[in-house]
Amino acid sequence: MHRSINPATIPAPLARYSHGILVPPGAELLVTSGQLGSAPGGHVPDDVEAQCVLCFENIKEILAGAGMTFADVIRFNAFVTDRAFFPIYGAVRSRYVEGDAFASTLVIVSGFTRPEFKVEVEITAAKVAK
Repeated sequence: MHRSINPATIPAPLARYSHGILVPPGAELLVTSGQLGSAPGGHVPDDVEAQCVLCFENIKEILAGAGMTFADVIRFNAFVTDRAFFPIYGAVRSRYVEGDAFASTLVIVSGFTRPEFKVEVEITAAKVAK
């Protein structure tokens, strides 16, 4: 449905993602707010991996509500409070997505609305309307 754009004239992506994604005409777009590592009921685990899993589980539910899956995600924007969390975030993301047909940005931030949060993830997804 969407097509990866990785020109040979620029450096290759640093991880599993694409430099650009081309979305076909007529596709429906879903844009999420940032999802934090919070469980139903408000519990926030201390472990960054557990928080990442909760972010992706929340996103999975939002995608399902739009009739989409992670295969429809064209962009991930992730924010972490420590550079050491990058590989943990990447490993968790790899459990939910295949291939590299999505754009991706990760930013190290000083914090979130509450000090216990360590990661936040937002996505953009696109699916051709039927």
